[in-house]
Amino acid sequence: MKLVVISGRSGSGKSTALQALEDIGFYCIDNLPAMLLPDLVEQMSSEPDHPDKIAVSIDARNLLSNLSKFPAILQKLREEHWAEYEVMFLDSAEEVLLKRYSSTRRKHPLSDQHKNLQQSIQAESQLLEPIALLADIRLDTTRLSLYELRDTIKLRVAKRKEQTLSVQFESFGFKHGVPLDVDFVYDVRALPNPHWVPELRQYTGKEKPIQDFLGSSDEVQEMLNDIQSFLERWLPRFAENNRSYITIGIGCTGGQHRSVYISECLASHFGKHMDNVHVRHRELG
Repeated sequence: MKLVVISGRSGSGKSTALQALEDIGFYCIDNLPAMLLPDLVEQMSSEPDHPDKIAVSIDARNLLSNLSKFPAILQKLREEHWAEYEVMFLDSAEEVLLKRYSSTRRKHPLSDQHKNLQQSIQAESQLLEPIALLADIRLDTTRLSLYELRDTIKLRVAKRKEQTLSVQFESFGFKHGVPLDVDFVYDVRALPNPHWVPELRQYTGKEKPIQDFLGSSDEVQEMLNDIQSFLERWLPRFAENNRSYITIGIGCTGGQHRSVYISECLASHFGKHMDNVHVRHRELG
């Protein structure tokens, strides 16, 4: 039995993620009290026709005592071998969460006469920290539409082969901020910038004029070799340590040329040797 625990701050897309998993055959439960998780898995496992895939949402509506005991709950699941589980934590930039709540006029679960919306969002981060620290995969939904979030969930969770490491290379522009969900960040702003070549500015790193320009640079090849060497050495160590997901951020100034090209090259290189390699270009939408 496979169990996926979905958590995250309110407004980050947990309901959308749960619906995406339900669409592909998961038995889904929203807002499960954390203390009931072992009982749920044990009960499901004892049924002769139990579902093979279960997804549950656990969020700040839980009692504080339940959330603080979440690490011990997961440890119990591991010791009893009832299920193979993964923890997914969704988050967004605070200003985006504020905007989402303001536009929908929904009440935040932690809002009361003592806390305004912003204070509630900040308090929620502290409450969910025990879960966030144990997350196998963190998703930054700041710039994701509902459809992009659904696709990302299906790609990274449903299509990941069992017991294999899923690697995602994500290009971005530093001027738009570093993604919240990356495990490593490589800064490629030291490389030649096609933006300053007028006839190249209109293209992206996925197109041939930029690929030819950057591909002919010794500096670019040196950086690619260095990044590849580091990852070839250490990705297997993460896999041996039961790590399920790794997101590697590649950043340049605007996220259009150099970071896109480097991400594409890395995804192509590691895709020849690994089963679950993906690439995402944040600034290209």
